[in-house]
Amino acid sequence: MRPTRSARTLLAGLVGSALVLAGCSDDAGQPDADGPGSPSTAIGSASASPSPYLPVPEGVELTPQGSELEVGEEAVVAYEPRKGQVGVLGIRVDRLEETTFKESFSGWQLDARTRKANPYFVRATVTNEGETQLGGRRLEPLYIVDGTDTLIEASSFASRFEPCPSTPLPKKFGPGKETEVCLVYLAPDKGDLTAVSFRPTQEFDPITWTGELKPVQKSGGKAGKKKQGQQQDG
Repeated sequence: MRPTRSARTLLAGLVGSALVLAGCSDDAGQPDADGPGSPSTAIGSASASPSPYLPVPEGVELTPQGSELEVGEEAVVAYEPRKGQVGVLGIRVDRLEETTFKESFSGWQLDARTRKANPYFVRATVTNEGETQLGGRRLEPLYIVDGTDTLIEASSFASRFEPCPSTPLPKKFGPGKETEVCLVYLAPDKGDLTAVSFRPTQEFDPITWTGELKPVQKSGGKAGKKKQGQQQDG
């Protein structure tokens, strides 16, 4: 089924928000990518610290700031989803996909500005490695980096977007829980995806993942193979 008119229209509005680049920090120290007109920011560099940059449970070892990882590798990171609350996540970026509006957004109403963007999907596996309940929260500190070293935030949708849901974490996502996510990013002005970046604050030396861009993974591929195997075994 195609999305409703209201959902299609909302996508166009959300795309505009998604194209806003991370800029000034708010009171909680998070990059501000909420409103139009936020200044763009190039990715900076800072020396990695050997000690945890946020308080984490005993036994948790955070991936050093500034780490450069390949797709398929996991980083253990900490951030403040809200002031005074620390979340700890294991994030493994599994796959980078390039697509087109014609291929993946059939039936969605897109404005001219949106159509000048390049759409990308990022698939990742996320584990709650801390003690904080993170259910229902978006992976706000996870961006893509375009060809001008600018951070692009993920898009969101009013109704389920089948090719890549781009939804928040499950409602119940407590310690030890794991889930697979797919996030949609729209790089303005036909921009490239050069890396995925974890950067919760302006001062944070980002942790990045790089890898080969691949075609869109059709939904149900893994499940279909599993089901077929089960039928053969029977």
